Amino acid sequence: MNTPVNTPVDHVPDSVENAIATPEREQPYEALGLKADEYAKIKEILGRRPTSGELAMYSVMWSEHCSYKSSKIYLRRFGEKVSEEMKERLMVGMGQNAGVVDIGEGWAVTFKAESHNHPSYIEPFQGAATGIGGIVRDIISMGARPVAVMDALRFGAIDHPDTPRVVHGVTSGISFYGNCLGLPNIGGETVFDSVYQANPLVNALAVGVLRHEDLKLANATGVGNKVVLFGARTGGDGIGGASILASDSFDDGGPTKRPAVQVGDPFAEKVLIECCLELYQAELVEAIQDLGAAGISCATSELAANGNSGMHVSLDSVLLRDPSLTAEEILMSESQERMMAIVAPDKLDAFLAVTNKWEVETSVLGEVTGDGRLVIDWRGERIVDVDPTTVAVDGPVYERPVAYPSWIDALQADAAENLPRSNDPAVLRDQFLALVGSPNLADKSWITNQYDYYVLGNTALAFPDDAGMIRVDEESGLGCAIATDANGRYSQLDPYAGAQLALAESFRNVAVTGAKPTAITDCLNFGSPENPEVMWQFGQTVDGLADGCYALGTPVTGGNVSFYNQTGDVPIHPTPLVGVLGIIDDVARRIPSGWQDAGENIYLLGVTSTELSGSAWADTVHNHLGGRPPAVDFAAEKRLAELIAAGAEQSLISSAHDLSTGGLGQALTEAVLRFGVGARVWLTEIMERDSVDAASALFSESTARVLVTVPREDDVKFKGLCEGRGYPVLRIGVTDSEPTLEVQDVFTVTVDELRATAQATLPAVFGPTVAEAQA
Repeated sequence: MNTPVNTPVDHVPDSVENAIATPEREQPYEALGLKADEYAKIKEILGRRPTSGELAMYSVMWSEHCSYKSSKIYLRRFGEKVSEEMKERLMVGMGQNAGVVDIGEGWAVTFKAESHNHPSYIEPFQGAATGIGGIVRDIISMGARPVAVMDALRFGAIDHPDTPRVVHGVTSGISFYGNCLGLPNIGGETVFDSVYQANPLVNALAVGVLRHEDLKLANATGVGNKVVLFGARTGGDGIGGASILASDSFDDGGPTKRPAVQVGDPFAEKVLIECCLELYQAELVEAIQDLGAAGISCATSELAANGNSGMHVSLDSVLLRDPSLTAEEILMSESQERMMAIVAPDKLDAFLAVTNKWEVETSVLGEVTGDGRLVIDWRGERIVDVDPTTVAVDGPVYERPVAYPSWIDALQADAAENLPRSNDPAVLRDQFLALVGSPNLADKSWITNQYDYYVLGNTALAFPDDAGMIRVDEESGLGCAIATDANGRYSQLDPYAGAQLALAESFRNVAVTGAKPTAITDCLNFGSPENPEVMWQFGQTVDGLADGCYALGTPVTGGNVSFYNQTGDVPIHPTPLVGVLGIIDDVARRIPSGWQDAGENIYLLGVTSTELSGSAWADTVHNHLGGRPPAVDFAAEKRLAELIAAGAEQSLISSAHDLSTGGLGQALTEAVLRFGVGARVWLTEIMERDSVDAASALFSESTARVLVTVPREDDVKFKGLCEGRGYPVLRIGVTDSEPTLEVQDVFTVTVDELRATAQATLPAVFGPTVAEAQA
């Protein structure tokens, strides 16, 4: 088609403005989330004013959510700190839909975490459900079969009147979508804190497995290859989601603009998964891209830019749920369960035969060209004619102002180590039980029981173990373990250390399963990048994570940045979620997080210091946040992981549980409750060897520590293993047939009381789950 570019416009069609629901008349580009200087840059690139279609496309692709314009200069640091060791197993790193790691025997695992925060506040059910759907499609687009999901959730204060609305909606949305897909939810975490009141964090992670030869990339190459859109029809949901909803903050009354949150259909996605896998098996796809944020705008521009090619498509061929949609709305729609494939002409009939078999609607939109232009036509007019790299790659890059927080020195000076600590056994017992029943340490089965852990039959570990584990190969037992961790309180005190503590804990949680930590994904949740203090926090976080990954030899394979998580001028605590993937040769050698047999020795690996700042003890007992978080020693973390792996290989360790939030007291609680087997422990050896008081021995959150149990017949071998590797080890108790946890000379708590305390908190606040209420 040789029609000229249609008349450039400086307005957006009313239908788009209505979808975005601007509260008052704005400049058209402002209504789409663009700044005046960005609009001027678009005109400079094009040499003219943009058409309304081009304006829609640039607005979504240049949004903070899609372009990473405030974070790019920092994220490059991950690539600058990579050793040859870190590259050994990395098949695909940052820049594609998800990272891919070689786990051996011709198998690979792809995994990624992403956020769906703001949609989950506005419409919790659909926001969370479509967050799962979107991250699963990222996995599909790598050529992999999705095998598991995880979620990391941050809600407001548990006693706030709006929290139940968000909690019920988010948890039921996750369970609905994941359970309908038939994917096990194998792990995650849930935290309550008033800083997330109007900005809940819904971070979802998905895992997929593939053979090396099945790897797919989002690179459109091959002049004449067809551009095919398949899956659900395109509707009006999600318009403005990337450019407005995910790239702006809320005011005190909520969002000022309300784009339609995406609507998910897990049954359609389940069919789409199977359809994609059959297409891959028949080698009918040259490249593929899921349609998530920014929809067709993203898929067309990224495929063309990644392939250094061009693309000519017609929107007339897009199958619509709503025939009244304008071209701009079609370009911006974030309707779910859609994929875009590049297909060789001689394979098109076979491709269509597969999609017809699965009853997946399919339309051929156009073809790959060699002219380096992305050209889009609609109803006889050329509405887009751009260089795709200017849309998908060469967007704005901001060096935002950075300022050291004016408040942080005073906060760090107010150390929790100066708070009163009691040696009174009765007081320690009360504090111990207060932590066990506190919202962030209490049993989360009210949430996790809504999820299916074991569907597909390959789950080796799941809630409440420290990490989830999936068997990849039935014949050999080859598998992978994954854990996610974040601690916004630590990061508020020191964002560099907070990022490293999240990495260290996630690394340790994988290590205690017997797997070897190998690679990471991240989801970095922050306030507004226009706040110089937030940008200082962000820079410190990236530096901490990059330095930590280099020290551990675990590359960053990809992830997500979520800015504008704040209400008014008040940002959330910086919350860098770190997901660590580990490899295990045989899942039969996995280590559970709790002991199952009486008469085994309990050992504490590592050294305890009085490190209580940012701790659960400081929060729960004293309502305090201040000081500096615990120190991180990555050399010790690596040695500890290697020690546990060696113990697992020799079958010397019957259980292992990391010490983190809540310290030794919480680790003992969770280990006892895992299988209901009691224990007798003593603190005197810890107090004497490490020069700490009883409260610190119980509640300190010092790092590089793990609680393990060892059968008595393996005792000598295990101690020899620890001594040979020079790692601190201390016998602190024995597992016991009596259903009690006895901390000698301090307190005794029955297993029934522990369980009742831990399990009471969430049901008392939230009542029946959505499914229970509907039953």
